[in-house]
Amino acid sequence: MKYLTIVVFVCLSINWNIAQEGYEPSKENLEAREWFEDARFGLFIHWGVYSLLGDGEWVMNNQNIPIEAYEKLPTFFNPIAYDPVEWVKMAKNAGMKYITITSRHHDGFSMYDSKVSDYTIVKKTPYGKDILKSLAAACRQEGIKLFFYYSLLDWHDDNYFPRGRTGRDIPGRGEGNWEDYIAFMKAQLTELLTQYGEIGGIWLDGHWDQKQWDGKKFGKLQVDWHYDELYKLIHDLQPGCLIGNNHHIAPIKGEDFQMFERDLPGQNTTGWGTKPEEIGDLPKEVCETINGSWGFNLQDRKHKSPRELIQYVVRAAGYGSNLLLNVGPMPNGEIQIEHRRSLEQVGRWMSENGATIYGTSEGPIRPDEDLAITRKGNVLYLHILNPDKDVVFLEGFDGQIKSIVFYKSKNKVPHTNTEFGLLVKVPKKERLPIDTIVEIVLE
Repeated sequence: MKYLTIVVFVCLSINWNIAQEGYEPSKENLEAREWFEDARFGLFIHWGVYSLLGDGEWVMNNQNIPIEAYEKLPTFFNPIAYDPVEWVKMAKNAGMKYITITSRHHDGFSMYDSKVSDYTIVKKTPYGKDILKSLAAACRQEGIKLFFYYSLLDWHDDNYFPRGRTGRDIPGRGEGNWEDYIAFMKAQLTELLTQYGEIGGIWLDGHWDQKQWDGKKFGKLQVDWHYDELYKLIHDLQPGCLIGNNHHIAPIKGEDFQMFERDLPGQNTTGWGTKPEEIGDLPKEVCETINGSWGFNLQDRKHKSPRELIQYVVRAAGYGSNLLLNVGPMPNGEIQIEHRRSLEQVGRWMSENGATIYGTSEGPIRPDEDLAITRKGNVLYLHILNPDKDVVFLEGFDGQIKSIVFYKSKNKVPHTNTEFGLLVKVPKKERLPIDTIVEIVLE
């Protein structure tokens, strides 16, 4: 009988964590989802007091910095070069339609004026100002939507207890009450959704911290995240606000878009990617960083080239997904010059070719290293990403072609439409180093 009782409790706990019961998206929410799918390109920003150490956003965990020592960081965090107007203009000029920024990361430090915590940029730093407030104003001015990243896990708050899989060796952590932590998160989410005007979405992260791990695979959750309550709170406060959760599993009832971290949908180069069978019908978003780190890392030399970034946007769109591209601002509030220059080049390409990305859906053939296809109504855009390709064969293609031209030159494309597929020839004079686009209009 005791065993049966335990089983029932676990099942109920799992149910509490997987659904906002009875959730039906509102008209505003459905319209927001449609906008999100059309947007295709956004800017991710990881910024906090961890940037002072120049070793990424996980530095507190990776170096097991004691809480007492880490709490010294806010006392000399003074980003006097922070210019939200310049940040937003940079994103807009890059062709991005929205910005997602860390309001609170795993270190527990709030980058806004929270009334339910003293551990904030307003109360603990010489800067003393709410960076989200000024960023929200700049976004409204430029017509850019603002999303808030919000960490579910917390290495600083004693009430984040039981401990998850990370931060276990950080000295100074105490024990507290899980229900009080849930109440704290509700209060902070309420602040984020009532103090900054219309918010595009809430980007949750950290679910995986409370999943059991045997060294090879994740097991069951050891806590109740109260997603039914959290999701209802968000949708009640702002019905059009989209909810995404970086949990690497199938969508949970109440979520509005599905995210994929550092992997295109269905791929698993990281070892913890979402399984193909767990990909749902919600709008999709892939997040990736412009170098090798999310938060500012002084030693990071893995800066992606403009060509790599553009081709990532294209491949993501070929999967019917947005790309959320991350930068980690320096502690003074500036974004690295090499990143700004790369985004300028991406923006020039998007200004010329964005019609083949924005508002498109995934094509009939999955992208690979050489090509991707996006679709808009009866028009297909074949993106040839390998400039050495002189012939491309689309196996199984059976569409009736009305016209087929090179997108840039508008010259007709030599092609043969066979019973086995479409053969496209790419003369050398038409090939472009980043992406040779072929526009195919179907009958």
